[in-house]
Amino acid sequence: MLGACAHRTPAPVTADVASFNPKVRCSADVDPEHRVVLEMVDTLMARGKNHAALAHLQESVQSNQEYWQRYGQLLAKNGDLQRASLVFTAMRDKCESGEAFHGLGMIALKQNNLDKALGDFETAVNLSPASAAVRNDYGYALLLAGQYDNAQYHLRTALELQNGNGQSRQNLAVAYLLGHNQAGLELLQETYHFTDDELAYAKKLAGQMEK
Repeated sequence: MLGACAHRTPAPVTADVASFNPKVRCSADVDPEHRVVLEMVDTLMARGKNHAALAHLQESVQSNQEYWQRYGQLLAKNGDLQRASLVFTAMRDKCESGEAFHGLGMIALKQNNLDKALGDFETAVNLSPASAAVRNDYGYALLLAGQYDNAQYHLRTALELQNGNGQSRQNLAVAYLLGHNQAGLELLQETYHFTDDELAYAKKLAGQMEK
């Protein structure tokens, strides 16, 4: 019961878009108590429980970039692109971080604005070149734009950054298929143990993207 009575700064949960004002602080410092919350949120996101993850962020208000990056991602995943855009725009204007441009690129992609997505992702890569997530999403956008060789480069980088794991496995295979890069496919199979089932699924995705 004591926990229910403790003072909390209210989170902007039900406020209308016009009054939604993310309070972003550029410092990367996260205190241990807040770190526990962020790790719990990451676990929920990995399990696909995005609404629950967002609820925990709304309950535990923070101002650091890691918090707002997750907040924006979850708003976008849950379909609230307006507030998500406000979060990442605030991060961009305040901090000019790779995470901000990455988030704006993802929103642009969801809104079928490929040109803006490519521009935002390119900026994100320049600011955060060792981010596997940024490289993967930029590579995927390049695939959509038909820039297969450039896509292969960034997706290969993402794959190596993730030690051969993650979504970049499939995306890179699709890039190799669309770019007719047989040597690349053989590398995936020999070095990263890319399976026949994975290859069959990549061929299906490549066929859909060619239409």
